[in-house]
Formats: sequence, structure tokens, C-alpha cells
Amino acid sequence: MGTASVKQIKVEAQRELGAIYEISKILSSSLNLQMTLREVLAVLAAHLDMRRGTVSLVQESGALHVVGASGLSSDEIERGRYQAGEGITGRIMKSGLPMVVPDVAKEPLFLNRTRSRRLADGQVLTFIGVPIKVGREVVGVLTVDREPKESSMSFDADIRFLSMVSNLIGQTVMLHRSVAAEREQLMREKNQLQKELRGKYSVENVIGQSKRMQEVFAEVHQAAPGKSTVLLRGESGTGKEVIARAIHYLSPRKNGPFVRVNCAALSETLLESELFGHEKGSFTGATQERKGRFEMAHSGTLFLDEIGDVSPAFQTKMLRVLQEREFERVGGNKPIRVDVRLITATNRNLEEAVAMGQFRADLYYRINVVTIFLPPLRERREDIPLLVEYFIEKFNKDNACELTVSPEAMQVMLNCNWPGNVRELENCVERTATMTRGKLIRDVDLPCQQGKCFSLAIQSYGTTGRVIPIKNLIEPLPPAAATATPPSEGEHDATLPTFTSERERLIWAMEQCGWVQAKAARLLDITPRQIGYALEKYNIPLKHF
Repeated sequence: MGTASVKQIKVEAQRELGAIYEISKILSSSLNLQMTLREVLAVLAAHLDMRRGTVSLVQESGALHVVGASGLSSDEIERGRYQAGEGITGRIMKSGLPMVVPDVAKEPLFLNRTRSRRLADGQVLTFIGVPIKVGREVVGVLTVDREPKESSMSFDADIRFLSMVSNLIGQTVMLHRSVAAEREQLMREKNQLQKELRGKYSVENVIGQSKRMQEVFAEVHQAAPGKSTVLLRGESGTGKEVIARAIHYLSPRKNGPFVRVNCAALSETLLESELFGHEKGSFTGATQERKGRFEMAHSGTLFLDEIGDVSPAFQTKMLRVLQEREFERVGGNKPIRVDVRLITATNRNLEEAVAMGQFRADLYYRINVVTIFLPPLRERREDIPLLVEYFIEKFNKDNACELTVSPEAMQVMLNCNWPGNVRELENCVERTATMTRGKLIRDVDLPCQQGKCFSLAIQSYGTTGRVIPIKNLIEPLPPAAATATPPSEGEHDATLPTFTSERERLIWAMEQCGWVQAKAARLLDITPRQIGYALEKYNIPLKHF
């Protein structure tokens, strides 16, 4: 062997060593398998003059698909699919042995499946393929095209080099498989945990994935199995009755009756008869004996809604029943004992009522055993999209419609204050869905965007101490009206309060509209852009609820 040949061998060996080094760095640099395989093939093309390289991997179906290529278009890559034993590539996969085709144009088994080679032009190309293995398992095939050499023996070095590259690729594939398996296991465990959490911290017929509602659900599940009296507190429309039913059906009394009484809807006399029952002839119209709600709820649950509105006189009668679980019917003298779990609810500030002498302190302590606070909707805004979707689905089902909500309309509802909470949201969705033309609810379809949000009148009373007529909210007043003289006591006209500055006027309008700029702009008869500039000009910070 001449000196020139020895030098050439050394040069080729150095090039191969440099290529191996580059390839090993690429394969360890990223978990994006397709990208790293393309970069590996680019190194082979640049350093070793190998053309049209492909890496095909075995899929779950057992077929061989090209997943990384150099010198091929996307359509050619898509066509690069083989079954085991099909063509040269399929045979390499099936046998697990490397193969060399000195001239692909003369090999009948060469399929040219990708159609990337123009064999009819008389071009002579050599095809070299080696299996990619993980242990003894063939997981893919590495193939390259290159210029032909003088004898088949001259391809031994190429096969040896490509086999080293394929081993590196095989290790990378094994790493990716391991990472994918771990990710899949983690996802399965995550989904299982989510199912368990949903089963533990969820309540039937109550929608809520926010942190506040998850805390409520956890308290419900904790309190339900016991016998203690439960007091549900929260604003009107927050779903206290639904939570009361959930406590009942999660308790050992679920097979017993669930009886509900709205204490605010009945007078003291009727409430006493309704709760305790009456004997025949006990009062005019009592033509027969009647059981009360306490008796009807025996071995079950009695839900007393609006307990804070019970009169002081009746509170005394309630105290004995709650303490002894014993009462007498109206007009009777026979004590009746019942086994009832009591759940009460109120939207009143009971502590303030006790301090003012409007609610008995001893009754307060009897019902305030386990207290669950239900958050208002403005404090769990992340639940609004779920509630809106639920109400829309319900409306569609009831009315054979296919309405959907646009992102802009959803954003408007997310920004609303919802003083009536879930009940108000449900009414708003139903009203909007009924009046919407077409199949898409847009932001302009919402009542608040048309100046027809009637809850603003209620909010205005709490801010100004007087009711602003609804027509003022539907038909925005001109800017000049903002400086008009306030009406005399007892009048109800269309004027607004007197303001000493434009900044005060802006703050008042924002408060009336729950700090929603679009509503405030309509109230002042200006554009949303103008009110945005004004808020920035007078340095008025926005309040978020």
C-alpha cells in the first residue's frame, strides 16, 4: 500500500471520527427525534458525500415509515413506507443485516418507493442500508445513496461506519421510547388522580372547578357523613339549596326524605303549622289532621332556607325543637319526637342581627355548628365559562337549538359583577339566547351591551341611596345631564347627582356599572375609547372583582 493510500485512509478515518463526534452531540442535544435525525443525515451528506439519507422507524402497525430524511421533499418522505420484506429496505428490516446495491437501476428488488431518484437518466447510484437495533430488536433502517466505487469490497468501510451511526441512533430511539413511556405513565397517573379528585371534590349538579368551590366541595364531603347541623351562608343565588341537597345525598340519610321549607315565604302562623303540623279543628279551616315538615323529614333531612328571616317569637319555638328534637302540633298537646338532620341557610349577617337583638343568640349557637360559606360568582370567575356552557347546552336541548357563544361575549360575561350570582347568570344566558338571531351569541347580543342590564338599577341604589330609573340605563343621558341639580326628596326623575369635577363623575359612572368600561361609556353617552382615555387622564385605577 502506497504512502498516498495510507494518507487517504487516515484522512477518511479522521473525517469519520469527526462525523461521529458531531452526530453524537446532535443526538444528545434534543428530545425532538425528527429534528435530530434530519441533522444527523445532514452531517452525513456534508462530511462523507452521502446523498439522500433516510431514517425509517418501525411503527405500532409493524410498517416502516420514513421519519427523518435529507434531500427528499415532504411528498417523497410521505411515500417512504414499507412492510417487512418489501423491497431492499423491507428486507434489511426483516433480516437485520446490512445490504448494498451497487447500481440501483439494475436491481429489480429496488422499489424507489419515494420516487426521488431519476433512474432512467442513466445515473449510477449506490444504495447502502443498515439496520437500526435496540438490543436484538430491529427498530428501523438507515439508508444512504452515494457515488459507486470500484469493487464491492470498498463498501465495507461505509457499512462499518453507518453501523456505528445506526447504533447511536438506536440508543437515541431507546431513550425516546423510555421518555415516552414515562410520560405516558405520568399522564395515566395524572388522569387517574384527576378522576379521583373529581370524585372526591365534586358535587352532583354543582359546577365549579375554581379553588373556592373546590374548598366548598371538600367541606361538603367532610360534613355530609355526620349528624351535625349545617349552616349554609352566602349571597342570594349562590346555590345554597343545591349544596343542601348534596349534603343530604352524600350522607347516610340519602334514602330518607329531603324536605325544604322557605321560612321567608310564610307568615309566623303559617310557618308554625307548616313545620309542626296541626290537629283537626285546631283553627278555622283545619278540617283534618296534618303532619308538619318535621314529621315528614323523619329519618331524613330538613332544609330551612332563609332562617335569618324568622320572627323573634317563632325563634323561641324553634329553639326547643332544635335542642330536644321534640315538638307538639298546633292545637295538640302530645309531644312528637323526630330523627331529623337540620340544614339551614341564610344570606343575612347573623352576627349583626344577634348584636341588634333581631336574632336570638342561643338559636344562633344551635344552628351555627358546621358553617359552609358559598362564594359569590364574582369571586370564582373561572367557573363562569363552565356555567355558561352548561346553561347554553340546557337551552339548546329544551328548545332544539344549536347556539354557541363567541369569545367576545364570553369575555363580557367574565367581566360582569353578577350581583345575583349564578341565578342572574342563568337568567341572562336564557334571555340572551331567546332574543338572539342566528346560531352565534355575540357580545352585542347581551343585555348589558344594549343598556338593558336591569341589575344596574339595584346596584345604583346601594351606591347613591336612591333608585335611578331604568330608562336612564336603557337610554344613556347626555354629558350635560351629569351636572344637573339632584331631585328633591321624593322625586324620581332622570337627573344624576351633582359633581364637582369630571374625575368624580367618571368614578360615579364606573361604580354604577360595576367597573365595566363599556357600560359606563353608555351611561355617560361617550365611546369606550373616550372613557379609556379619561380614566388614564385622571389616573383612576380600575377595580377588578
